Amino acid sequence: MASKSIRRRLHYGEVDRDRDEFVDKSESDGLREPLLGKYAHEHSEAYGPGDQQDEFGEIEGEQLHWTHSFSRWIVQFAQWLAHLVIGPGSLLRRLFLPPSIIQNKQDNETIQESLSSLQEERLRNLRQRLEVSFDSTCVDHQDSLKQLWMLAYPDRELPPLKSELWKEMGWQGTDPSTDFRGGGLISLENLIFSPRITQLLHKQDGKRADWEYPFAVAGVNISFMLGQMLDLQSSNGKPTSKARARFLEMLRSDEAAFDNLYCVAFQLFDVQWLAKRASYMEFNEVLKSTRAQLEQELVLDSISSVQGLPSYKMLCR
Repeated sequence: MASKSIRRRLHYGEVDRDRDEFVDKSESDGLREPLLGKYAHEHSEAYGPGDQQDEFGEIEGEQLHWTHSFSRWIVQFAQWLAHLVIGPGSLLRRLFLPPSIIQNKQDNETIQESLSSLQEERLRNLRQRLEVSFDSTCVDHQDSLKQLWMLAYPDRELPPLKSELWKEMGWQGTDPSTDFRGGGLISLENLIFSPRITQLLHKQDGKRADWEYPFAVAGVNISFMLGQMLDLQSSNGKPTSKARARFLEMLRSDEAAFDNLYCVAFQLFDVQWLAKRASYMEFNEVLKSTRAQLEQELVLDSISSVQGLPSYKMLCR
């Protein structure tokens, strides 16, 4: 695939790595924080229809406006659907559940107090995956990184493990191994889990700005965010939040629930980025908005699988 069809990205090696990170330090848990440095203001200007008109012409500008409008509609519809059926005051609850049942559900929202042996095993396996750091000297880890390149660029030659070409994928420097410190090996596994993820690297969802979010590092941050949201480093097997409780319930029927949820999260992040016409400086804001939307959807009473999430139904078909 011609390189000009790939989103253009800033060469992150030029960025001051001592600047603030996009993921808040205050939210840190047992995992180490992935680094995604903030960039100079001249590289973070939001892009508007006028800029696109100059670059692509009037027709392309209209297409861009339509794409952004449609992306915003997807996000708003998913939020509306979640709001409709969530919470003690929701319309559907008031219509179909007696007050006594509603109150009982509020008092027992943790869903379940203990895990089955199958859930415990799958949670244990997931935790073990989270604990594995990316090792640049491990052949298996190297092979996974090469696999990501081949999935993203099937028609291009595989570069050395240290090369300027990795920056085109959205790594901060010439050595991708330095960007895994927060997400570990599981973030690489997430990136190669589904073709839908690597497709986000390419311009397939309408016109984009020159200053796109860095695909690979964004993926690492999304893996890290999900680990935090679901409190997967907690030694307590019991639910510590409604979102975690629902996720543990999903593990009963779906061993790959985390990977499938990651696919939804990344696609939702991409749609929200488009809808907001976001700049680099708004990366953390879009990431937090993605997390909030997922948390809303995970606690819907009707949800028992990742495939049942409103965002999955809207984005992953």
